[in-house]
Amino acid sequence: MKFKGRAWKFGDNVDTDVIIPGKYLRTTDLRSLGEHAMEGLDAGFKPAPGDIIVAGKNFGCGSSREQAPMALKYAGISCVVARSFARIFFRNAINVGLPIVEANICDAVESGDVVEVDLDNGIVKAGGREYESTRLPEFLQDILKAGGLVAYRRGVR
Repeated sequence: MKFKGRAWKFGDNVDTDVIIPGKYLRTTDLRSLGEHAMEGLDAGFKPAPGDIIVAGKNFGCGSSREQAPMALKYAGISCVVARSFARIFFRNAINVGLPIVEANICDAVESGDVVEVDLDNGIVKAGGREYESTRLPEFLQDILKAGGLVAYRRGVR
């Protein structure tokens, strides 16, 4: 799986409360979640389809709300690249089909830069340089390719 998009840069400890503020958790409209993604941190967050979030360490910390990765996915984010992820966010992202990868590129990227992610080979390109990233195990990549855990279990491959 490969992704190329414009970067939206955030720092360390971006928690699920700012990824999707609690006042929007009652909706079942996934597009509405996407419209309010990152509103708690950046009211101007309006990504184009395929854009990529680049962040520091501990992205997705806080509560276990699975709406956080759903909001990013339905906002049009194709992938999240962070130095590290909170464990529950990592699993929730895979479960909903939001590709994520760990790479330490935050200091090398500014918002608006083009970032390329190659999940198959564990490579991220940014700022004219190539960075090694974690390579997700094959079974996690299969879940992502299916669009999430439910689709994977239903045999969508």
